[in-house]
Amino acid sequence: MSANYYLGLDQGTTGTTALLLDENWTVAAKGYTEHEQIFPKPGWVEHDPMEIWNSVLSAILDACEIAGTDPSHIKCIGIDNEGETVMLWDRITGVPVYNAIVWQDRRTARYADTLTEKYGKMIRDKTGLMIDAYFSATKIKWIIDNVDGVQEKIDEGRILAGTLDSWIIWKMTHGRVHITDASTASRTMLLNIHTGKWDQDILDMFGFDIKMLPEICDSSMVYGETDPLDFLGVSIPVSGSAVDQQAALFGQGCYAPGSIKCTYGTGCFMLMNTGEEPVYSKNGLLTTVAWKLNGKTTFALDGGIYVTGAATQWLRDKLKIIDNAAQTEQMAIDAGGNGGVYFVPAFTGLAAPHWDSYARGTIVGITGGTTREQIVRACLEATAYQVKDNLDVMNLDANIPITKIRVDGGAVVNEFLMQFQADILGIPIDIPVINETTALGAAYLAAMGIGEFDSLKELASKWQLSKTYEPKMSVDERETLLYHWYKAVERAKNWIED
Repeated sequence: MSANYYLGLDQGTTGTTALLLDENWTVAAKGYTEHEQIFPKPGWVEHDPMEIWNSVLSAILDACEIAGTDPSHIKCIGIDNEGETVMLWDRITGVPVYNAIVWQDRRTARYADTLTEKYGKMIRDKTGLMIDAYFSATKIKWIIDNVDGVQEKIDEGRILAGTLDSWIIWKMTHGRVHITDASTASRTMLLNIHTGKWDQDILDMFGFDIKMLPEICDSSMVYGETDPLDFLGVSIPVSGSAVDQQAALFGQGCYAPGSIKCTYGTGCFMLMNTGEEPVYSKNGLLTTVAWKLNGKTTFALDGGIYVTGAATQWLRDKLKIIDNAAQTEQMAIDAGGNGGVYFVPAFTGLAAPHWDSYARGTIVGITGGTTREQIVRACLEATAYQVKDNLDVMNLDANIPITKIRVDGGAVVNEFLMQFQADILGIPIDIPVINETTALGAAYLAAMGIGEFDSLKELASKWQLSKTYEPKMSVDERETLLYHWYKAVERAKNWIED
């Protein structure tokens, strides 16, 4: 039997999803393997890179078993990754020198602050980003400075550094390929988005050796083939790669400037395609690479929220007031309202548009009559409020009225949240038939990489609408809710002082 499936591999913050799509681009099967979140200290977040690798293999095997097939029937592999999460490993032994430091991690916040006054403008001009612990560069610096023997191994040429796409592709190809794509590179704070290359001035600022960094490639091309020794006994082209939110933008068919999507996952991320020229935000959004195809770069405006779905996970795992995320929809409805309770889930600070590394999670408005249902509802509402904050500034920066957005991710199955989101935004939101758009976008890029598609227009025609939520809330109610939300956010800001 010939190969007849496309694989989109979504390496996310809390787990890995393997999406198998058949030749008609319908979902044949989905495998998923969760991985551990490691919290060594308050504000620190890590992943075990070997567990990540094993989760990739496990998720693929699960998807194949569900589809009644095996890996030999996969045509190509596209990968999306959790972005700024970064690691270093020994290229000789293949052993990580330390855990991967996750994008949410704030251990380098004070160090980032010390760089801002002197280098902030240079970084902004060259990378489109502000200096922040969110991005990979300060995390790499921390590992070099704090893990014994790493600098010596760098001097010996033994250390490779990379985001998790680089790690996975290196593992898949038995160490033959060390690459990243332009969109993921743009999340490191080391890429010059105008030249498309690692910026030597920034590398010198951090004291990094360029030899340890991956080659920057297009988002769609054949990077290499899996090695049967390491990868499920088969050789398959690895031909697409992008950072997760850009993969979702691609999977949502947002190929025209001005088109916009919002993905609900561990965090929540809104991106707008701005075309072939980078647009610099005056209101706290990031300028980033959307993708690079055939040597041509497309840019995006990015509004990222650190904690949305992770707050629901916190209700389940830490507070233990829910058993699973599916419960939250009915609980929010049963609450009948939020009871004046507002939840700002700034567990690791606030991202766009506030950029406050020292904010912390806050629940305000609690009384003796507050119920767990109201706390759950406040948790869901917080997601919608944070998306609204980013939409408002995106409207200002893009100077284009946003009349509708496409949404995706695990939380779109929550009908309460989606209706509340449309109500708070005051515009309709569209949900696609395939809401695993990060993995879908990765699969699309892989298919383009092996020549399955001739144009983005051909891909755009494949997008299908599942459901639209229209806003129903009155303007007065919306403004009242938002007024109290803004007050709650101010209470959460600048909490950490040492």
